[in-house]
Amino acid sequence: MTERPELTERILSGAAAWRERMIAWRRDFHRHPEIGYEEVRTSGIVAAHLRSLGLEVQTGLGGTGVVGLLRGREPGPTIGLRADMDALPIQDAKQVEYCSTVPGKAHLCGHDAHTSILMGAAGLLSELGAPERGNIKFVFQPAEEGLAGAKAMIDHGLLTQEPVIEAMAGLHVFPALPTGQLAVTDGAAFASADGFELVITGRGGHAARPHEAIDAITVSAQVITALQHIASRMVDPLEAIVVTIGRIEGGYMGTAIAPEVRMKGTVRTLSDDLRQQVPQLLHQVIGGIVQSFGAGYELTFGMGYPSVHNDSRMVRFFTETSERLLGGKPWSYVKPSTGGEDFAFYAQQVPGVFFRLGASDGSEETRYPLHHPSFDLDEEAMVLGAALLAQLGLSYLQHPVSEHITS
Repeated sequence: MTERPELTERILSGAAAWRERMIAWRRDFHRHPEIGYEEVRTSGIVAAHLRSLGLEVQTGLGGTGVVGLLRGREPGPTIGLRADMDALPIQDAKQVEYCSTVPGKAHLCGHDAHTSILMGAAGLLSELGAPERGNIKFVFQPAEEGLAGAKAMIDHGLLTQEPVIEAMAGLHVFPALPTGQLAVTDGAAFASADGFELVITGRGGHAARPHEAIDAITVSAQVITALQHIASRMVDPLEAIVVTIGRIEGGYMGTAIAPEVRMKGTVRTLSDDLRQQVPQLLHQVIGGIVQSFGAGYELTFGMGYPSVHNDSRMVRFFTETSERLLGGKPWSYVKPSTGGEDFAFYAQQVPGVFFRLGASDGSEETRYPLHHPSFDLDEEAMVLGAALLAQLGLSYLQHPVSEHITS
């Protein structure tokens, strides 16, 4: 697979030319964060930009999603390039001039950068002109943070509307990697993200006479400890599984035994087979504990995001493309993450690759983990991100995924 050197240079220099505009967009989005399905201002700015480029633009997909279409001169394959737009319901703790102006909401997962990167890539590709054949769809998605915006866009016809998307690519900024480096996982890349609510019911009473009551708090403590046996003793130790209780509440006062405790938790797995076993495992552990103490329980389990499975052909396509664009080997293979990502819904339907973009300049400010109240990133990473998405888009049109089957 070959690429014209002059085109590669035009992509790199073109991405650099969009640097200041991407930074300005990112800081504007950072000041005005919008959480899932509330991205009205953000999607309006995106749509206006895409229209200014002369692209075909569709709005309202999956609620507040936006899709821009760069149509080629001749029919051919179509690739989707995806960015998520939503912020988190967390207070911004940074002391910078572009910090969030909305109390309790902030872009602490880099989606403001993802949106700006894809806007830059769309501008760069538009400047290069219509592709010889095939099409590129720029997919700006709402509600990645736990609200399945990807599924909403798919349900609204994203993957079936002409021209039909044949493959998807997306990125995530990653503070554990220095700017200039990329990382990808072949196969299972991110875990499924499922949730559950658990109510432990006991019998209230006076704290001084616990034998007359059934203490829901002490039963809950036993349940929380026992749930960790699922990972350590009840499944293959070579399988990845995480069971976490993230919220717990119960009781009224220090001198009364709590009649009820409510909990919320999450379960992460990489194996689809193990994922299907989880509800039964939870019931087995919880039921045994509460029965031994004479308590009761109610468990509500909800399937959330499936695991992200990167297509091996798309991974190879990504690594080869990044090497041609940047020279050397700018990427590395990394272990799967137990974090969740709704890019999984796209990857279930079409070949996909989701990769990590290094976004730390080594300073303390750019090393905070995702979702930390002080999270920030090295904005220079956006230039590389825009160049890489643009290159992936054009290269795919010349060499669709069917040509990347490893012999």
